[in-house]
Amino acid sequence: MPEHSRPNDDHAERFTALRPLLFTIVYEILGSATDADDVLQDSYLRWAEVDLAAVRDTKSYLARLVTRQALNALRAGARRREDYIGPWLPEPLLVDDHDLSADVVLAESVSMAMLVVLETLTPNERAVFVLREVFGFSHHDVAGAVGQSVGTVRQIAHRAREHVQARRKRFEPADAATAVRITEQFMTAATTGHLEGLLALLAPDATWTADSGGKTTATRRPVVGAERVAALLVNLFRRGQETPDLRVAIVNCNNTPALVASRGEHVEGVFLIEIVDQKITDFYVIRNPDKLLAVMAPRQISRV
Repeated sequence: MPEHSRPNDDHAERFTALRPLLFTIVYEILGSATDADDVLQDSYLRWAEVDLAAVRDTKSYLARLVTRQALNALRAGARRREDYIGPWLPEPLLVDDHDLSADVVLAESVSMAMLVVLETLTPNERAVFVLREVFGFSHHDVAGAVGQSVGTVRQIAHRAREHVQARRKRFEPADAATAVRITEQFMTAATTGHLEGLLALLAPDATWTADSGGKTTATRRPVVGAERVAALLVNLFRRGQETPDLRVAIVNCNNTPALVASRGEHVEGVFLIEIVDQKITDFYVIRNPDKLLAVMAPRQISRV
């Protein structure tokens, strides 16, 4: 092998080995798998120029690199978020159950409920929380990633942790078996138009939040309350049954049962169901076609 080709091979080998971790970091900071792919591509080009002899810890170095690029992307997209029509939801992520089954922290960190909470943090708070609380990087490494002093990072981490804890539900999310059972019961009630059956599955303050970006039909404001959400669902499923070639499949997105509605090869929408304390508490509905382009491509995620 020619001598000059070895550095590039070594760069690629190190980056590829850590790619699931790096993708997960960036996805949790941005809430977008598509944008995370772009950040990783740009980060690899920068990494390929690095003198590996100067890299003491590849994992910490690459985590800092992708975090900086993710923060740049997050800040660049701030105006786009301000002008967004209707609620903004993170991009759904199709995941392998195996990636999540052995890591409770990872499973919760990529949940739609957690990502929605992370949306309420500032960019620096979000990056610090993700790197410190989810991935366990040292305050020193986090400081290098966000360009702040260690003391400032400690303060940001404390503030972000309190903010997240205040907004997370107090009850534990449902285990996998319970989630499957309740989702199947929900599908039976929804497809048969059984209003009482739906109401029995919904929490009293169940919420329906739909993200269309103004590009397709969806409710522009969250719908709150079991009765209102159940009526919406009965109407929606009735119209779905009258739509030719519409198929609905159950998958795992963001460690949450999700319904994928599609016609042919075109995904019409993804409906994520959050179940807490044996009841459905939230429906997160992604209808914006820009956020559905890569939803059926499963991603490998990791905290190590």
